[in-house]
Amino acid sequence: MSVPARAGAAGGLELSRGGSLVQRALDVLATGPLSTAEVATRVLGLRGGDAAAAARVVWTLLAGDHRFVVSGTGEWSLHAAPVVSLRTLAEEEWVVVDVETTGSTPARGDRVTEVAAVRVAGGEIRDVFSTLVNPCRPIPAMISSLTGITNAMVASAPRFGEIVPQLTDALCGRVFVAHNAPFDWRFLSAELQLARGIELSGRQLCTVRLARKLLPQIPSRALGALADYFDLDIAARHRAKDDAVATAKVLLRFIDMVRDRGIEDWEAIQAFLTTRAPRARQARRSGPRSMNVA
Repeated sequence: MSVPARAGAAGGLELSRGGSLVQRALDVLATGPLSTAEVATRVLGLRGGDAAAAARVVWTLLAGDHRFVVSGTGEWSLHAAPVVSLRTLAEEEWVVVDVETTGSTPARGDRVTEVAAVRVAGGEIRDVFSTLVNPCRPIPAMISSLTGITNAMVASAPRFGEIVPQLTDALCGRVFVAHNAPFDWRFLSAELQLARGIELSGRQLCTVRLARKLLPQIPSRALGALADYFDLDIAARHRAKDDAVATAKVLLRFIDMVRDRGIEDWEAIQAFLTTRAPRARQARRSGPRSMNVA
């Protein structure tokens, strides 16, 4: 059965590259389906050599474009029509991501040291992809003390470019979710651009934002605080896999909570997140005012 390589109009995560190679693939596949090896030969001009490497190049080029579909046997063809999504939150597919890094921003040269992607569908966790990543630069001692990830641990780990096929497979067509989503999105966007020239776009959902709206009464929206609130265990904090799995469990709790409020689809949850609570009227008091600074 063929499946879309990208969600397109459905609003899932998209990974795309421009250029004449994509147009050549459109022209070649217009005549009929081709195997991955045939695409590598006729579109990319790759003959012989490392078949696995050729397959990774084909996947990186085409998997981010909704115009292409790939079957379970690796046969590529053109998508007949855009996908239209009328899915409820219960029917959505989510990918919960967490990254560990060498610092706070890729703009200063910081890189990913570990990444995890957890697929959530049908109200449960389905798949977990996780790997250490060689950042090609030293990990500061302060970061190692926080995450437990050392230079020795990542020395033999794959570089980011080597994990792109598995990562794009996990991301494509799903809603990107993370705890402080802009941070993880920013790092993955930078790494994908650096490794493959891939642009990351699509829907994203931040569980910190949801926590602020759904749990205004708790003093902290940190992942550890939410885990305590929901009585969830996190085996190792500040490690990508355990944090991503914990965030996925928090997401499932939040989906139940918003559905209890009558929020049933993506548009409704976005409206909920962007609606400001009305300001409470300030009570008149006699005597001096006091201000509590937390």
